Amino acid sequence: MSKVDILGLKVSKANRKEALEMIKGFLRTGKTNYVVTPNPEIILKAIKDEELFYIMNSADLAIVDGFGVKLAALLNGQHLPRVIGADIVRDVLKLSEEKNIRVAIINLKDGLSSKRDIDNAVKANYPKLEFLSENMSQDAESVSRDFKEFDPGVVFVNFGAPYQEKFIHKALRDQKGVRVALAIGGSFDFLTGRRKRAPKLMRSLGIEWLYRLVRSPIDRGPRRFSRVFNAVFVFTFKVLKHKFVRPFFYRPNVACLLYKKARDSYKVLIVERYDEKGHWQLPQGGCDGDNLIDAGSRELREEINCDKFIAKRAFKNVHKYKFGTRPGEGSCRADSCRKHTGFKGQKQGLLIAEFTGKDEDISINFWDHSTWRWVDIDKLVDEVQMIRKRSTQRFLHCFKEYIKSSDK
Repeated sequence: MSKVDILGLKVSKANRKEALEMIKGFLRTGKTNYVVTPNPEIILKAIKDEELFYIMNSADLAIVDGFGVKLAALLNGQHLPRVIGADIVRDVLKLSEEKNIRVAIINLKDGLSSKRDIDNAVKANYPKLEFLSENMSQDAESVSRDFKEFDPGVVFVNFGAPYQEKFIHKALRDQKGVRVALAIGGSFDFLTGRRKRAPKLMRSLGIEWLYRLVRSPIDRGPRRFSRVFNAVFVFTFKVLKHKFVRPFFYRPNVACLLYKKARDSYKVLIVERYDEKGHWQLPQGGCDGDNLIDAGSRELREEINCDKFIAKRAFKNVHKYKFGTRPGEGSCRADSCRKHTGFKGQKQGLLIAEFTGKDEDISINFWDHSTWRWVDIDKLVDEVQMIRKRSTQRFLHCFKEYIKSSDK
């Protein structure tokens, strides 16, 4: 199934019928497949949450549940069918009933629909379906003994993003017997009747948000307005900026040279990309409006899950390159980098930081890199991936300048 890139997230070009056929195929596999339903609000969260971004892009099926995503695709000359989450829930429940597949429904504790609401609605609409429903909190990281003994083939998780996606990735990927796990937000609220669907005309025009905003209780109005504002206006602004503004600019980026003293020399931490074995580099990331020290410190904390380091010095404008230029200047992931960030390239500063902890304090993030190691400072340029050598030489020059000034 072909996909369309929306702000770096890959969404499937599957209509309702095609999505159901893919799910039927998932049920015949020997592994857990997971389905996500990206809408503008979820995509905005994924842009800020690297773990969610990785999980969403690793999904086996990402069906579009948001009119704004459909419009964003049109800007790139792509047509995206819209598959409403409430419809796919009904389709999969019906399929499971017909195929005698056990279904587990993991409901948000204290959510809009209670366990009793869900049990009654499912029994009324799918009387022959064998199912189990459980209440869990958003921060749950494992399934219950009852769940394991029930051994479902299909699992619905309605925690809301990013909790449902992370729960599926952490708790369900290795559950024996689970073939399809779906992150479906509040779709069961429509089945239980706790939430009313917008009139068909409003759904076809993509203005359900207006219907929901008008119908929101007074006490939930401000929160609903905030969600609508983000989904309609903030998302649209980011899509337009990504398409028409960023291609003319370089993304502010910071590379992080984390070192530790080793007798009369120094060792530097390098990491291997999770998506390209053998691609070693210094940790790095976008500045996101922060200065180099704050951005680099944040990036290190996120990538090594450790704050045992001291930021020593920052260098501005050390290296600059366009995505997709000749080897040694650009990135081997040029096309995906351009689509992800929208920028034409990167301008890199450098943060130099001294590691003050122990090696066991470092725990690399699975969505960024697969492993890490220390290398001698004199071998740093030789150990990084070919396209990183020129920038690393410049970073190394800055490090030597820092050491020289520190020794005075």
